[in-house]
Amino acid sequence: MNYEDRLKNLLLQAAKQNASDLHIGVGHRPTLRIDGKLLPISNESILSPESVEGLVMALLDDEKKNRLLKEKQVDFSYGFEDKARFRVNVYYQKGYLAAALRLIPARIMTIEELNLPPILHDFTKLSQGFILIVGPAGHGKSTTLAALIDEINHTRSDHIITIEDPIEYIFSQDRGIVSQREVGIDVPTFNDGLKTILRQDPDVIMIGEMRDKESISTAMTAAETGHLVFSTLHTNSASQTIDRIIDSFPAEQQGQVISQLSATLVAIISERLVPRIGGGRIPATEIMIVNPAIRNLIRERKVYQIDLVVETSFQEGMITLNRSLANLVKNKIVSLEDAELYSLNPSELRILIERI
Repeated sequence: MNYEDRLKNLLLQAAKQNASDLHIGVGHRPTLRIDGKLLPISNESILSPESVEGLVMALLDDEKKNRLLKEKQVDFSYGFEDKARFRVNVYYQKGYLAAALRLIPARIMTIEELNLPPILHDFTKLSQGFILIVGPAGHGKSTTLAALIDEINHTRSDHIITIEDPIEYIFSQDRGIVSQREVGIDVPTFNDGLKTILRQDPDVIMIGEMRDKESISTAMTAAETGHLVFSTLHTNSASQTIDRIIDSFPAEQQGQVISQLSATLVAIISERLVPRIGGGRIPATEIMIVNPAIRNLIRERKVYQIDLVVETSFQEGMITLNRSLANLVKNKIVSLEDAELYSLNPSELRILIERI
């Protein structure tokens, strides 16, 4: 079997087994991540440096090979026939090539299909504001973002512009116009795309990931000037996210950032994908909706008090991560042991479970 056929076989196995990731590297078998656990493919042999190079090169065109040689890693999306798409990162480790491939399902799932709280529908109806989806890598941020954007695409006659590195989910035009821009193909750099985005007459803007103060600043300015802006951050909670945004800027700019953030931020959704009893994964979510109390706490830089407001604002649709986890345990959807692993405060979680 040549390397292209062998690669196709691995991608097919990943798609058939509903894996979230495929790992290719020297010294181990090709490995799938299924329901959060790494599982080597038992009928595959341990990969040699030559095998890994052959499989990796089957993924790359000449332009990507040149980028890999120059930068020692390369990010891109890879379409596998009509079956699936993958977000790929090729990199070096200990002098050898390796690759991590994240499976992107061909169909964009709805908020209900993803078992996300119904209040997320409300965020797709807004005309302006700044909405963030946060959480660790591999916990569903991109999938949730795609569900929100696709709902807007199906329900509103808006121009939606995305800037992604690389493009993950492909949106089919419906009521809206969706312009998806990929870094390195449609625009030279992330910041180049952000600099010109407001000249392209957007209604809704999706920034795949806020990487630095430039992308954060552009997102807030766009929300301030009448656009609905969605993005993601690798943070653990709503309060940590606000601190991270403010601390991304030098001290002399933080006053202006706090003012912008308190005026534009609408909601922060923090996610964890937790193993279900019986297989699969289900999201546990923290939802912070910016009400007058939270707006004032941001302005006064009393971010540490936000968790208490979220805990006591259940009637407004807010929920803490621990309460979400406690509900999943109480309904026998996830085990207490797994819930504790994903909780930021396991002792508080146990008290909550007893009270519910």
